[in-house]
Amino acid sequence: MAAVQSMPGLPSKPLPKYEQEPESKFDLEWADLVTLDLSQFDTPGGKERLAAQLKSAVHNVGFFYITNFGLSQDDVDRQFAIGKEFFSLPTEEKIKYKADLMNGNYNGYRPKGSGEILPGKRDNVEMYNVFKFIPQLEREQPAIVNEHREEIERFQRKIAEDVVQKLLVLISIILELPEDYLAKGHQYDDVSECHLRYMIYRHRTPEENAEYQNLYSKGHSDFGSLTLLFRQPVAALQIRMPDGSWKWVKPHPGSITVNIADVLQFWTAGYLKSSIHRVVAPPGDQAHIDRLGLLYFLRPAYDLKLKTLDSPLLKRLGLKPENDTADEIKAGDWVRARVKGNQDKVPQGGNQEKPVIGGIKAKYYD
Repeated sequence: MAAVQSMPGLPSKPLPKYEQEPESKFDLEWADLVTLDLSQFDTPGGKERLAAQLKSAVHNVGFFYITNFGLSQDDVDRQFAIGKEFFSLPTEEKIKYKADLMNGNYNGYRPKGSGEILPGKRDNVEMYNVFKFIPQLEREQPAIVNEHREEIERFQRKIAEDVVQKLLVLISIILELPEDYLAKGHQYDDVSECHLRYMIYRHRTPEENAEYQNLYSKGHSDFGSLTLLFRQPVAALQIRMPDGSWKWVKPHPGSITVNIADVLQFWTAGYLKSSIHRVVAPPGDQAHIDRLGLLYFLRPAYDLKLKTLDSPLLKRLGLKPENDTADEIKAGDWVRARVKGNQDKVPQGGNQEKPVIGGIKAKYYD
């Protein structure tokens, strides 16, 4: 689709206030994850303390929480409200903005059923991905996005230019690299596939859940550098722990759940864990709810290579390979190959691998 300059418009009606669902009262086995208080970042020695706190989490599990990140709950709920309005549109209206999925481009709408979970059984998730508002990535947008474009862009920029930059500094410190090392490849004006995602898992009946083995999404890793999941009280996200067990991710008030993704794992020869996670049917007291999500996906500048970073830590640990198989693969090509591959059949039966690009495979888990 040719680039289209979408201009902000006046809202056609007031945006209904979004109300978070109550948390589940079920006794679930929650993962024990580190929480970083980002208000400490600019205090004397704060970055170093936060990096030390984060080091084990990103190496062993790949998931952690952040709090005091500079966005209010009202700011977050406004974005949930925008997403809810979009998903309430008729299918024939939403489909006008379909992303070019077959060519690996997530910019726009991904309809329900675009991916396979089990043989012959498609997923129950819809997405609307809003890429960065830079000229190279412009496309036609639905009215709800045009009407709230300035608000969406402010929200995106706060994440891209503040929140994730702090996290990249902490990870650079862990890797014993200059503080701005990773930030240089993750700027808002870079041509990359960073995006804000509105997402909804449509609920199923108990009988349907049984047919789908209670899976909404198979165990997988994310494609880019970092994923930020804004608090979603409907429990459904699980992570695969180092011992192979699955544990639930608790929706702590005022938090963002963050996970390491593929590119950081490539750049660190596996030292940073691109965490395996899945989405399952919510517990009984939430099983009837359509699970609305708000996420931000951080992805590196398109032309950056996936080769292992020249990190003193990685060298000391013997993780800097002589011959790097990812040396000539561009980060953007990896991301697009993963998106395109998601339209194919997912491997079935336990822990499986699927070729992606350049001899590198993606892993999937039941």
